[in-house]
Amino acid sequence: MPTVAFHTLGCKVNHYETEGIWRKFQEQGYQRVEFDHESDVYVINTCTVTNTGDKKSRQIIRRAIRKNPEAVVCVTGCYAQTSPGEIIEIPGVDVVVGTQEREKMIDYIEEHQETRLPINGVSNIMKNRVFEEMDVPVFTDRTRASLKIQEGCNNFCTFCIIPWSRGLLRSRKPENVLEQAQQLVNAGYKEIVLTGIHTAGYGEDMKDYTFADLLRELETKVDGLKRIRISSIEASQITDEVIQVLDESKKIVRHLHIPLQSGSDTVLERMRRKYTTGYYQEKVNRLKEALPGLAITSDVIVGFPGETQEEFHETYKFIQEIGYSELHVFPYSKRTGTPAARMDNQVDDDCKNQRVHQLIELSNQQAKAYASQYEGEVLEVIPEEHQQESDEISILIGYTDNYLKVRFEGSPDLIGKIVRVKIKQAGYPYNQGEFVRVMDTTDKVKVSV
Repeated sequence: MPTVAFHTLGCKVNHYETEGIWRKFQEQGYQRVEFDHESDVYVINTCTVTNTGDKKSRQIIRRAIRKNPEAVVCVTGCYAQTSPGEIIEIPGVDVVVGTQEREKMIDYIEEHQETRLPINGVSNIMKNRVFEEMDVPVFTDRTRASLKIQEGCNNFCTFCIIPWSRGLLRSRKPENVLEQAQQLVNAGYKEIVLTGIHTAGYGEDMKDYTFADLLRELETKVDGLKRIRISSIEASQITDEVIQVLDESKKIVRHLHIPLQSGSDTVLERMRRKYTTGYYQEKVNRLKEALPGLAITSDVIVGFPGETQEEFHETYKFIQEIGYSELHVFPYSKRTGTPAARMDNQVDDDCKNQRVHQLIELSNQQAKAYASQYEGEVLEVIPEEHQQESDEISILIGYTDNYLKVRFEGSPDLIGKIVRVKIKQAGYPYNQGEFVRVMDTTDKVKVSV
């Protein structure tokens, strides 16, 4: 039986796609082995969101080549899409496939095994208008199910290479989304995370079907689904219809990731983001009305070219006003090939790092303040991880619907189930909880009354 090993860099979408690619190998009779083991085929799913992503991808590629020089080394993903020539020149790389046409990967591998010639299977992503179907009915790590609903992005923010590595926005057919959601629930998953490159842009390329329509159908047509989580939603995608769906829903969780990137209007303009801080704040206020207790997480880039102390201060103040439950803070990193990399007034690293630390400190304060509102409350948690602290003590770790990370004592057989947990001590990154009981069917009745 031939063996295949995978290494995934980058985002949730890449992890989803690795699972989809693995299914195709599985159907062809391959056995999966760990990446640090010897394997007949190595598949490296790369990231190119920063120059560092490219560098890490090259390191992993070389590691696979060293591990088994006789193996077929196949490189896919975003870095493969944007720089196939650079990758194929690495001695030992045999097959390069980008972010589309992954169904041809095994054919290319077999062709290479016969000819021993390197194959560049990367084509122009900008011409692609069709979502590439890749079913993932079950996940290797079992606990959390992602469901990829769209691909690509039309925004062309000045700091971002992603449209060039993923192409323009393409939505998955609603019937295929619903079918795969049902498969995931049937496989035992209680929560589904809707994911994509520009997730809530779903439907923008369709005639009479929107993201809000998809949310409604997932709620009403997928039998047994308990939680729907949206991996990310842009302020510009929070339409009246989406707010109404969130308001009426019993299954969409009280957590939204709404990327901010900057709290200064002048920086947002240079970034070519499609909103102002005023617009963003208005959407957040309306969401908080629709979903009381809503946890909002976000991404912020500091030290964008030309960011003055005053602009950074505007961002700091704006973040204070919004009150996030967690922030992901990134120092601006030059991405070759983007307009921002060519801009004047690049901010020096010391200044960037100082600003990063200030925002991380603010994020930690806000995270603790948000969590402390739930001290003493009983919340629903889906345990995802298990740690054996001693023979007697087994610790479970999982997330509440509003994305609080909770540690509590409990048996490993609770992983993947919905359990009720009392928050004994709020904190960040972990809250300490106490197991109350497993949710059962009668709880559902209580909710609907």
